[in-house]
Amino acid sequence: MPLPRLAALALLGLSPLPLAARAEPALSPQQRQEVIEVLRQALKSDPSILREAIAAMQQAQQQDRASAQREAIAAQADALLRNPADPVKGNPQGDVTLVEFFDARCGYCKLLHPTMDQLLKADPGIRVVLKDLPILGPASVTASKALLAAQKQGKYLPFQDALMRLRGEPTEATLKTEAERAGLDWARIKRDMDDPEIARRLAGNLALAQALSIEGTPAIVVGDRLVPGAVDLETLKQLVAEARQQPRSGG
Repeated sequence: MPLPRLAALALLGLSPLPLAARAEPALSPQQRQEVIEVLRQALKSDPSILREAIAAMQQAQQQDRASAQREAIAAQADALLRNPADPVKGNPQGDVTLVEFFDARCGYCKLLHPTMDQLLKADPGIRVVLKDLPILGPASVTASKALLAAQKQGKYLPFQDALMRLRGEPTEATLKTEAERAGLDWARIKRDMDDPEIARRLAGNLALAQALSIEGTPAIVVGDRLVPGAVDLETLKQLVAEARQQPRSGG
């Protein structure tokens, strides 16, 4: 990197030099003014310096965010991977666990749903933990409560599959139709939806999502990474392959 550009980046506090190699002298007011003038002239002569500085700042922010998320994932490993109440699909004894936060009304979650099914068919060593995260309004909360109520009848997965394939809104009439089609007792679901334990589980999922700084659905935790959005099959396969290379944490 040319010296003027290196100096300008250093003045912006974004020098690519290792921290140990950076000097941190105290500046007098006169020296500070001289530094500002050098920086101003450098930016005038080469405006790309500012673009590089912004890019370096964004990269540093991304690295800090990823590091914080890795720490949060490690701290929340039990809640993420080993909550016996969570519904699981795929191989319960799989060597790689994916944790999927989803909203039953989320269009991108619906887009991801068949891709996850393709992944499970292609790789029998994957375990998927499902975390209901109803963040799109009251209808999402109702759908999530119905799903967790269906779990009490042992039919969470077929009901969840039906709702993720649904293209309309999950109105009560629609939920009743899809529940009965899946072999569920709708009257019992209605009763169980009011179980305080279901409300506690949804609150726990929300608190966990907040601890991980999840900003929307879908969101997938795999290995030590948090991946937002409806990623494609090849990306999922790559994430699984990378997770298999990481030390296992019991999940």
